Amino acid sequence: MSPMLIVAAEEMENPLVPPIPELVIGLLAFVIVFGFLAWKLLPNINKVLEQRREAIEGGIEKAEAAQTEAQSVLEQYKAQLAEARHEAARLRQEAQEQGAALIAEMRAEGQRQREEIVAAGHTQIEADRKAASAALRQDVGKLATELAGKLVGESLDDHARQSRVIDRFLDELDEKAEAAR
Repeated sequence: MSPMLIVAAEEMENPLVPPIPELVIGLLAFVIVFGFLAWKLLPNINKVLEQRREAIEGGIEKAEAAQTEAQSVLEQYKAQLAEARHEAARLRQEAQEQGAALIAEMRAEGQRQREEIVAAGHTQIEADRKAASAALRQDVGKLATELAGKLVGESLDDHARQSRVIDRFLDELDEKAEAAR
């Protein structure tokens, strides 16, 4: 075999290895394209990444601020709720105390009215008893005078004498009634 064929066969044997001049040209083109992209696109990419990082950090800060504010509002709400519950308990207590005072006042007023009614009833009963006693004395006196007149056989028309006889008769009846008690 000829030396050219051997060289051609060697070159043919490894198709994956490019020729050196193509390799150098490809490498130069790659460096130029990479340099151009680094010079033009890399600042824009870094700028966009920085903006995204700032937006994310700003969002996190905003979220933390919102969470802190929400926690503050929650604590205020809880404090107001506790204060409202305390106020409601105080108002309930006052209402119970006022109710108890009102009930006590009404009982005292009812007791006072009952005592007034009982006292008025006793006064009325005493007045009625005295009136009945006076009327009874008068009727008993008349009957006693008539009976005494019939027994004695003479008229007891003298008023003074009638009064003495009646009083003496009624006093004797009162003494017997008291002795019987």
